[in-house]
Amino acid sequence: MIFKHISKLIHVNINFRFIMPGHKSEYHNCILCSKRTNPKERRCVDKNIRKYLRKKFMIESKETSVICSKCRSAYYRESNGKSCSTPRKGLPKSPATRFSSETSENRNCLASPPSVSLALKSTVKTHAYCVVCKKPGPKLVVVSPECRTAVFVEHNVLIPSGNRCCPAHIKDGRFKSEAICQLPTTEHTLVNRTAIIGLLQQMRALCLRNEKSHLDFDDSHSLTDTDYKSLLGLSKDNFQTVCYSVKDHVKETPSRSLQKSVAMFLCKLKTGLSNQILSTIFHTSKYSIRRATAAVRKAMLVEFVPQNLGFEHVTRQEVISCHTRQLAQTLFSDVEKNQAILVLDGTYIYTAKSNNFHYQRRSYSIHKGRPLIKPMVIVTTTGYFVSILGPYLADNKNNDASILQHIIKTNAEDIRSWLSEDDIFIVDRGFRDALPLLEDLGIQAEMPRFLEKGQKQMSTSDANMSRLVTKVRWVVESSNARIKRWKYLDKTLPTNQIPFIGDYVRIVCALSNKFFPPLSKCKSPNDDNAEAAKLLYLSKQVNNLKERVQDHGLLRRSAQWKTARECDTMEFPRLDDEQLRNLTCGTYQLKLSPSYIQEHIEGECDISFHKDNDRLLRVKIQSRHTSSKQYFVWIEYSDCSVDAWYCTCKAGARVVGMCSHIAAIIWYLAKGRHEGETRGVRNWGEHVLDAADIPPSVDESDSDDSSCASVSEE
Repeated sequence: MIFKHISKLIHVNINFRFIMPGHKSEYHNCILCSKRTNPKERRCVDKNIRKYLRKKFMIESKETSVICSKCRSAYYRESNGKSCSTPRKGLPKSPATRFSSETSENRNCLASPPSVSLALKSTVKTHAYCVVCKKPGPKLVVVSPECRTAVFVEHNVLIPSGNRCCPAHIKDGRFKSEAICQLPTTEHTLVNRTAIIGLLQQMRALCLRNEKSHLDFDDSHSLTDTDYKSLLGLSKDNFQTVCYSVKDHVKETPSRSLQKSVAMFLCKLKTGLSNQILSTIFHTSKYSIRRATAAVRKAMLVEFVPQNLGFEHVTRQEVISCHTRQLAQTLFSDVEKNQAILVLDGTYIYTAKSNNFHYQRRSYSIHKGRPLIKPMVIVTTTGYFVSILGPYLADNKNNDASILQHIIKTNAEDIRSWLSEDDIFIVDRGFRDALPLLEDLGIQAEMPRFLEKGQKQMSTSDANMSRLVTKVRWVVESSNARIKRWKYLDKTLPTNQIPFIGDYVRIVCALSNKFFPPLSKCKSPNDDNAEAAKLLYLSKQVNNLKERVQDHGLLRRSAQWKTARECDTMEFPRLDDEQLRNLTCGTYQLKLSPSYIQEHIEGECDISFHKDNDRLLRVKIQSRHTSSKQYFVWIEYSDCSVDAWYCTCKAGARVVGMCSHIAAIIWYLAKGRHEGETRGVRNWGEHVLDAADIPPSVDESDSDDSSCASVSEE
C-alpha cells in the first residue's frame, strides 16, 4: 500500500510540478495548439506523435513537450482514418488557425501552430466581441469564409476564422463599405501552414470561377452596379426585382439559371449584340440564348408589363395627379374641368427588306426611305409611358392621323372608357386629319400652327402658340430617344423578329416606368405656375422690332448699316446662364449656339450697326439645313438687357423665346466670346475627301517651262 502511494506521487511529480510559495509558476502549453493545459488533459509526446509532428508540421518536440488530450485524440482519429464529427473547440485559440478551410477534408486535419510572420494587415482574433465595433454579444454572427476572402482580395486585410460581428455590418453576405473602414487592424500577422493552404485553396476557387464565367449573374457580388447598368441597362437591385417578378414563369435548367436567362435577355436588348456574340460572352450556345430570350420575353409580357404599362395599369386620376406637370396644366387646361393631358407620337423601328413583296410595299416609308414599322407612343407630360399601341405599317395609309383614328375606332385597350370629355392631346402636325374625330369626341387637340399658303414666315401669334406646344411636346421625342437607348431597337432588325418588335418595345417602356426617373421633373407648383404665367403673357405680345424692320425697310436699305468692329460690340450686356435661359425660355437653342457661332467665326464675319442707332445691330447667319439659305437677325439692346429681336426664318418673329439664330448671336456677344467658348464641334470634314475639290488645269502653252522647252528644241 505504501509503495502504491509512492508510485502515484512519483508519477504526478514527473508530469507536473507543485507551485510552492516563493516559486514562479511554470506553464505547460500544448506543442501543437499552444493551449495552456491542466494536469487532467496533459499528455506526453511519444515517439509516434513526435514522428507525426516532424513529418506533417515540421515541429521538433523535446522530451518535456506535452500535447493536450484533444489534439492527441484528433491525431489518433486521423491516423486511424476516422473523421471528426464535431469541431474541436480547444484548437482555434490562437492566430495560428486563421483562414482555415471550410472543407471537410481540412476540418479533419490538425491545425499547425503559428510559424510565419507576414507583413499583412489583420484583425484581432475574437469570439465574444464584434470585430468591427467591439460590441459584446450575444447577438453576433460568424463572419463567413466568402466574406473574409472578399475583404482580403479587395482590401488586403486578413480576418481570422471564427471572428464574429454585428448583423448590421453585413449586407447580402458582405461587409458594408463603412464597416470595412472601421475595421481595427495590425500591421503584422502570424499565419501557419493550415491558414496558408486554406487561403490558397480559396484563391484557386475564386480564380476558377472567374475563368469559367466572366459574367456570373448568379453571384450578385461578382459584378459592380456600374457593370450591371452598362450590360443590362438596370442597376443590381432592379435586376433582382425583374428576376423575382418572372421566377414563376421561367424554368431553370442545369446550364441556365433564372438570373442568367434574364441577364441574356436584357443584355441583348441593351447592347444589340447577336446571339453568336452573346453565346461567347455567357459561355453557352446560341440556341440556348434564343430559348432564354423567348422564355423571358413571354414571362415579362405575362407578369411584368401589365403591371407597369397600358391604360389598365394606371387610372386617369393618377395620371392627372402624379404624372402631369403643373406647367402643362396651366398652359392648356382648366383646373375646374380636371382634364388629363396626353402627348402622342409615332416612333420608328427599322426592319430589313422582306421577300414578301406585298409586305415590302406596305412597310416602306417614303418619309424615311427605308422599311420600318411604327409603334404609337402615348406618354404624359413627365415622360411616363401610358401605353404603346401597334406596331403599324409605314405606307401612306398608316400616317399618324390614320393610326390615331384606328386606335379610337377599334377602342384599343378600352381607350374610350379611359378618356373623358375635354381631355387634351398634345400632337404634331401629322395628326391634322384626325382633328375632326377628336372634336366629335370632345377631346381638345393642341398642335403647332401651320405656315399659311403663300407666306414665308409665321405670324407672331402663330409662332408664339407653336412655342407653347413645343414647350410641352418635347417630352415625347425624348421618350422615343429613351426607347432607342436600348440598342437592339435602334438597329435594323431581321424580318423574323417582326412579330416580337411590339413586345420588345412594351417591355422596354415598362422597365422605364418602373425603374427610370421622369424625363421632365416636376418643379414646385409655384415655379411652374410662374413660368407658365410668363409664357402666357409673352404669347400675347407683339414683335415691335419686326414691324419696324418691315415699315422702315431695314432689310432692303443696306446704306443704313455700317460694319461693326470688335470694340463697337463691347457695350453689349454680359449675361449669365440663368439670364440666357430666361430669354430663350429653354435650353435647346443654347445647345446649338456654339455650332452656329463656329461656322460664323470661321466664315465671313458680318455684324453691322445702324447708323442712327448704335444699339441696333444686324447679323447675317448661315442656315444649318440649306447651304443656299442665309437669314438676317436684328437685335436691339440696352446697357444691361436685350430688349427686342427678330429673324427672317420661319419662326423668327416669335417673342416667346427666340429662334436658334438669334440665340446664337446673343450667346456669343453676351457670354461666349468673354469665356473663350466660341467653337462648337470639330470639323470632321478635314479627314474626308471632297470630290468637288479638283485643282484647276494649267494650259501648257501658258507654262514657262513648256515655252523654254520649245525654244531649246528649236
